[in-house]
Amino acid sequence: MEPLRTIESRTVVLATTNIDTDQIIPARFLTTTTKEGLGKQLFADWRYDAAGMPKPDFILNQPAAAGCEILVAGRNFGCGSSREHAPWALHDYGFRAVISTQIADIFRNNALKNGVVPVVVDKDTHLWLLNNPGTLVRIDVESSSLTLPTGARTGFPLEPFARYCLLNGIDELGYILKQADTISRFEQSHDQIYPA
Repeated sequence: MEPLRTIESRTVVLATTNIDTDQIIPARFLTTTTKEGLGKQLFADWRYDAAGMPKPDFILNQPAAAGCEILVAGRNFGCGSSREHAPWALHDYGFRAVISTQIADIFRNNALKNGVVPVVVDKDTHLWLLNNPGTLVRIDVESSSLTLPTGARTGFPLEPFARYCLLNGIDELGYILKQADTISRFEQSHDQIYPA
């Protein structure tokens, strides 16, 4: 993962509530074990018609969505079955954060491990974002805050270890690997104190 300190981007609004992981990335695309290319299947059943052609009325198929890194979604985003492919697809498409009033726990944990910041905000901030699609906002990972173009700033919950990993561009395995020297020194000292 790349270190992620701030995200400054226009937003895409998908106000639907209860967007589950099968809507984010349909199960038929879960046969891959790599992230690359999954962005093309993001919201596939909403983005494409039966012939595989883009539906012009879907927000991600509109020019205003190009380059946006922040998705504003309805309440209870990421519910449904656990699948890491959901944040993979969002990340591969180019999203670096999802904002909602509620984000499902399993999705939130998977997102954090894959460089997508789940931002849970209060109802007033969420309503403002829903009513102002395409607005430029700033997310600061270190201070766990979201700043609107009005200057209004609100905090969001972000567990300290997850923040550390995002800021340093590592996942849990990467964190453990960074401790290899410390682990090795401990094992050597342990063997000296408690020989086999």
